[in-house]
Amino acid sequence: MTRVLIVDDEPQILRALRINLQARHYDVFTAADGAEALHATARDHPDLVVLDLGLPDIDGVEVIQKLRSWTPVPIIILSGRLDSRGKIAALDAGADDYVTKPFNIGELLARIRAVTRRTTSTEPPSPVRIGRYTVDLADHLVRSDDGSTVHLTPVEWQVLEVLARNPGKLVSQRQLLQQVWGKTYHTETGYLRQYMKHLRRKLEPDPARPRHLLTEPGMGYRFQPRPLSNGHQSERSATCSYNTDR
Repeated sequence: MTRVLIVDDEPQILRALRINLQARHYDVFTAADGAEALHATARDHPDLVVLDLGLPDIDGVEVIQKLRSWTPVPIIILSGRLDSRGKIAALDAGADDYVTKPFNIGELLARIRAVTRRTTSTEPPSPVRIGRYTVDLADHLVRSDDGSTVHLTPVEWQVLEVLARNPGKLVSQRQLLQQVWGKTYHTETGYLRQYMKHLRRKLEPDPARPRHLLTEPGMGYRFQPRPLSNGHQSERSATCSYNTDR
């Protein structure tokens, strides 16, 4: 069953979309603001996000940017902004489609079906290795060789995923800050140091001498993966727990 997250601060729209989508056998859950949307995506792993741009706490374009820093989940914008600049900004940030309010439910459903068809055939990213751990980006799973799972907070996962999606490449401090915390963050490098320390403590065999989560002094960070052998393929049935504290 396709899981759809609807993000809108208008209760009547949330209710109407929930009823219409559930009647068509979608698994629907909702969020009323941007922060809740980011937590729900990390926690529930939707197959599709329907997102209003005019949210009370975080601008919808910034929500798209934050999601795109760690997940390829399809995003359909549902917004009352009629100017083309708003549409262009949302699409440039990573949205897949745009529906303007007031909208026809039939059109929205057609766009949901179209986006779902385009994305269901996409190959999931391959798992990577960090020491004795397998990081499965497709299933949001970090699993030890002994079968146990690793407990990551959503922010730890976002930092790790940005690095893991760029194996061997230098990711600048600025790029990490903006992709995880937002475009207004430029100099808060202490955030990165703390989260890298937490990740190394959880994943590196010797956190004081990291071999996979590397610091490039004054520039940024680099993820050096360990080759994934056939004996360490991910198990789709496994799960990873998340702490929703940010």
